[in-house]
Amino acid sequence: MIITYELTPDLRRKLKKPLGMLIRGSFGETMKKFKDAVKKENSPRIISVGDTVSKNLVTHKIFPQLSIVDNRVMRKNIEPVLLEVDQTLMVKNPAGTITEEAVTAVQEALKCNYRVKIVVDGEEDLLTLIAVLFAPEDSLIVYGQPHEGVVVVKATHEKKAEVAEILKAMKVIRKPK
Repeated sequence: MIITYELTPDLRRKLKKPLGMLIRGSFGETMKKFKDAVKKENSPRIISVGDTVSKNLVTHKIFPQLSIVDNRVMRKNIEPVLLEVDQTLMVKNPAGTITEEAVTAVQEALKCNYRVKIVVDGEEDLLTLIAVLFAPEDSLIVYGQPHEGVVVVKATHEKKAEVAEILKAMKVIRKPK
């Protein structure tokens, strides 16, 4: 496993702030508002990052083309989220890092014209950045904001540039297998 990026303490604080539009409310309220946004935007892809948000999307009949999960919620193990997908990929991605294999899996999944689930051994949170960076323009990436709601990020040229700057600010590491 090659660790490509590692989170710095400064970036850890910065990334606690939502990367996109925060939709506050209960699961039902946030999913209704997100569904409205999906209809309005006519996005080429919907990407979910996180177990709870992925499960809630499917429960509300919104089917992401890519779901990234780690079988954990609030750092506690959970039963794997049942998502109907055409392919499941497994990757290692330790907490606070982004591995080369995780980046490759996200890139490959985004090239598919079917539903893919990436199951992360480690932590999936930072893969939101990779999803935004490599998603087709105008895709919607959605992730949970603990105790507040969900965050929706539209993959615009400007947002991709912002994410690229965040990645540049991360500590770059190469670790032999």
